[in-house]
Amino acid sequence: MKIMMVSSEAVPFAKTGGLADAVSALAGNLSLLGHDVKIVIPRYYKIDRKKLTALEGPMGVPVGCGEEWTEVYKTPLPGFPKVEVYFIDHEACFGRDGVYGTKYDPDFSDNTYRFSLLCHGAFQICNKIQWFPDIVHAHDWSAGLAPVLLKHVCRSQPQFAHTASVYTIHNIGYQGVYGKDKFPDLGIDWSLFYGAGFERNGAINHLQAGISSADMVTTVSPTYAYEIQTPEGGFGMDGLLRVRSDVVRGIINGVDISTWNPKTDGSLPANYTATNMKGKAECKKALQEAFGLEVDPNIPLIGMVGRLVSQKGIAEVFAPSYGSIYNICRDMKVQFAIIGTGEKWCEDEINNLQLKLPNLRAKIGYSEQLSHLVEAGSDFFLMPSQYEPCGLNQMYSELYGTLPIVRRTGGLADTVQNYNQETGEGTGFMFDSLTPGAIYDTVGWAVWAYYNKKDHIKKMQKRGMEQDFTWKASCEKYVEVYKEALARGCGI
Repeated sequence: MKIMMVSSEAVPFAKTGGLADAVSALAGNLSLLGHDVKIVIPRYYKIDRKKLTALEGPMGVPVGCGEEWTEVYKTPLPGFPKVEVYFIDHEACFGRDGVYGTKYDPDFSDNTYRFSLLCHGAFQICNKIQWFPDIVHAHDWSAGLAPVLLKHVCRSQPQFAHTASVYTIHNIGYQGVYGKDKFPDLGIDWSLFYGAGFERNGAINHLQAGISSADMVTTVSPTYAYEIQTPEGGFGMDGLLRVRSDVVRGIINGVDISTWNPKTDGSLPANYTATNMKGKAECKKALQEAFGLEVDPNIPLIGMVGRLVSQKGIAEVFAPSYGSIYNICRDMKVQFAIIGTGEKWCEDEINNLQLKLPNLRAKIGYSEQLSHLVEAGSDFFLMPSQYEPCGLNQMYSELYGTLPIVRRTGGLADTVQNYNQETGEGTGFMFDSLTPGAIYDTVGWAVWAYYNKKDHIKKMQKRGMEQDFTWKASCEKYVEVYKEALARGCGI
């Protein structure tokens, strides 16, 4: 099957979040199954042209009320040489810092024009290289125009007559909403303002148009696929998604086990497996030393790694006089090792807590090597997310024998099995209500099990490390979605 990924991000070239990891990993692992996969992304300022191969001749792209001339570059996807990554180079649109905006200008005013150029350009690349996909797989709001173009413009052309579209929502909270005055930037007929589903409250909504026009819609976990069809989790898209529920699927993202594997992880002071956990004890000692915590193998150590933003439940953990962590550290014999960056009030409060609590230490910022050490050296990993489309850290934790403490939402609900203290079954500890009290009680439950049910803890660690979170299983489910998209969109 020939598959074209259209995305604003792909590692290692451009990344602001998990979208970039998922696109490259999915493309690469689909290629390992024998599929012909190509990725199309913009050539941002920081992507060095000298490391890419230029395609001969300029490429005209119909956009706005006219045409833009671009250059096209390509390179193999690192680690997956059969996947070609194509870059649309247009200095005015993409020759700047930032993917969607900068720290000082978080949302570029011309984003509709920029990502219109990406989506139109993806189809033009197909014409340029004479390669026509079976599937156009568009990702998130910035590629929402691609399913629209296929359905309403390109499918009437012979070369795309048998092409179907799949649209993946990685986070429904980001929708690409811009004023109606930006509609001409899309380079499509005004009839499609309503006809393709762009109009919402008098403005343009790129995500809504993608959902409306795609042959199949996926998101990154089965539970999240359900949640986005509810008023609580749909961010205004729930009604449309319920109407299109017959084409909505939830598929868990996989884990890159070449990077996240305690048996081979080169960033750890010692490696270990489910049958020989000695190295995990060495990692815990190294983690305590690295964070300035008391070195004691018998104290349960809880790790946290992530963005300090409201989606992650930070208020319920860290907010002054409200959050639960001060009482947890005061009342329980436990340690915390935290890595994160985000909202300033939270960073400041964590630094303040370190002055008061000898059993809590944090590194404000991000370190890839330290994040691996936290996953390996911790006994538990806390993720009290408000919502979590998929989540990866809980899967990393399980594979590293670290038991997640999570809210039952999105991908967390699909990948963690709640502890049964009667039988010892489970791979982690779960709660439902996002409140400081629920977090306090669930951490207390985990700490109680650590001290009183050591045989259960060991069984849970082993069970977590034996989970299959590889991309192979996810890719096979995507292939089924691709086949259904072809049947629905093209009658194949």
